[in-house]
Amino acid sequence: MAKTDAFHSPTTHGFVRVAAATPVVHTADPVANADEHMALIRQAGERGVDLLVFPELSLSAYAIDDLVMQGALLDEVERQVGRLAPVTAETGVVVVVGAPLRREDRLYNCAVVLGNGRILGVIPKTYLPNYREYYEKRWFSAGGDVSSRDGDLTVAGEEAPFGVDLVFEAPNRPGFVFGVEICEDYWAPLPPSTRQALSGARILLNLSASNIVIGKADERALLCASQSARAMAAYVFAASGWGESTTDLAWDGQATIHELGARLADGERFALESHLTVADIDVERIGLDRLRNGTFADCARDELDGYLFERVLFDARETAAAGDLIRPLDRFPFVPDDPARLDQDCFEAFNIQVQGLMRRLKATNGERIVIGVSGGLDSTHALLVACRAFDRLGLPRSGILGYTMPGFATSEGTKFNAWALMKALGITGAEIDIRPTATTMLEGIGHPFARGEPVHDITFENVQAGLRTDYLFRLANQNRAFVLGTGDLSELALGWATYGVGDHMSHYNVNGGVAKTLMRHLIRWVADRAVVGEDVVPILRGILGTEISPELVPAKDGRIQSTEGTVGPYALNDFFLFYVTRFGLKPSKVAYLCHEAWKDASRGDWPAGTPDDEKIEYDLATIKHWLRKFLVRFFQTSQFKRSALPNGPKVVTGGSLSPRGDWRAPSDSTARVWLDELEATVPDA
Repeated sequence: MAKTDAFHSPTTHGFVRVAAATPVVHTADPVANADEHMALIRQAGERGVDLLVFPELSLSAYAIDDLVMQGALLDEVERQVGRLAPVTAETGVVVVVGAPLRREDRLYNCAVVLGNGRILGVIPKTYLPNYREYYEKRWFSAGGDVSSRDGDLTVAGEEAPFGVDLVFEAPNRPGFVFGVEICEDYWAPLPPSTRQALSGARILLNLSASNIVIGKADERALLCASQSARAMAAYVFAASGWGESTTDLAWDGQATIHELGARLADGERFALESHLTVADIDVERIGLDRLRNGTFADCARDELDGYLFERVLFDARETAAAGDLIRPLDRFPFVPDDPARLDQDCFEAFNIQVQGLMRRLKATNGERIVIGVSGGLDSTHALLVACRAFDRLGLPRSGILGYTMPGFATSEGTKFNAWALMKALGITGAEIDIRPTATTMLEGIGHPFARGEPVHDITFENVQAGLRTDYLFRLANQNRAFVLGTGDLSELALGWATYGVGDHMSHYNVNGGVAKTLMRHLIRWVADRAVVGEDVVPILRGILGTEISPELVPAKDGRIQSTEGTVGPYALNDFFLFYVTRFGLKPSKVAYLCHEAWKDASRGDWPAGTPDDEKIEYDLATIKHWLRKFLVRFFQTSQFKRSALPNGPKVVTGGSLSPRGDWRAPSDSTARVWLDELEATVPDA
């Protein structure tokens, strides 16, 4: 496979394609059920599925009561297991089916794992429900005490490991390790899959029959989500559907796939035809998340004391054709696509910021703050947070001292927005023209600009940025106030701040935990709900349409200084930031995920309120270009700024860059290892 083809294959990047099968059920007819299985297995193979799970007792049907103890039916089930095994070699799919199987005069409700053309192992159900509509102890023996060390089970003339202590691993696909439990098992206070996960299983499978009653589907989904989150794993659930006997019960065929608490896929319920629910599981991400969570390892040490799981090895297909990733993938990891979730996130983020500032005001007995108001996104949002904090504390907004400080490149538009914002919010506003002082400083250091030369270098920019902050600190001294910072998480990641006496520093920064891509939505959320008053709403809408710029360099040919033209689109930088810091993914995988998310503007959902002109796409070459720059900025040139950050609340799940929080790193590191991996692995197109 060529480098380009390999890069565009999910398999290359640690994904395992899983599917939950929902076959049409043929009551007490193993041959017909096996036919349904074979068709779905072949379909799964064509779709590149690596691991496929069927419902509980899928070969016999679940709701057959005493028929499950008939010798003729049990013999036929075994024959059909033997018939299905070769299909796994033909298709390259590892398959888990449900079957009633006998051993030493006992009948067990089993999951049979088939792969590489043979029976890899058999897992008996640990917990048998025997309450309300369930009567499983009438027919089956509980398998909780069955260990693979007690001997193999013979099925269809083939011996296979048998016990609840089996975990299955593909050594040729790192992280492709799975465990199996059956229906009632995950309703138990301590599901067997918990110890399977602690022993290394990253994918947990549940073969279920679980009849449907009102509200039960939500309960099942909750259990799947919670188990995948608590066990730090993926959880694949397949329940019986159409065709099961409805003598006394009904069946909806629910199929769900969750990963680390998040739902990846839902199947159609109450369907009348056999179908698959497919998603790509990121087993590498699961492993990295466990690596970061010391509690997981500690719990494994405690809970596995006395438990020994046998690893059953199999060969998984090593390559898959290039194709689209099958899983939800947000373009904006810090901004959910779902409107209800976005509303909740904005509510929480805004109130985290407000409460953080309120506590700092109470701790300092403060009644005044000083803030620079530029008319841009960050200072606007920080000012909104300040107004809400003062309102909740019963302090007059006049105690918020806002200063707009025009420099050599300040536009009339942003200056107008700054004044309109301060007036509409009812704070104490003032203006300080920094140009005379900046000119004096430039003259004092002998800068060419002071001699009339159009030199707009970093010194020229930072003289202005530093003076603004210097003024704010002295104004805070003069007014017995403290300086409220405005710089955001994305700027901190890129080092896009003037160090020390510059926008890098403040007494307290409410925005330091908020990504730039979330900032727009927070301001829009405040405007939509008129959280700080009606008068300010039209002004906020105008500010949302303003291009992001530091306005430190005069416009040239009508084009203003563009932040994103220098550091790259914040949409991409925030994507890089999330996956690098939250999971520690390699640059190649970050590039792959970013390309999958951004390669086609017409695919997938966009966060509510996203303007049409912002619904764009990026090709791989563009992503690689900006990722290269991000890696240098993040790993090599900017950490010294993050090592000296002012206080401020952590807000987003992606983490904080505070040296007292999620991210701690040396200031003198190099980006070489990340750049080398990027260049060696990611094609240019």
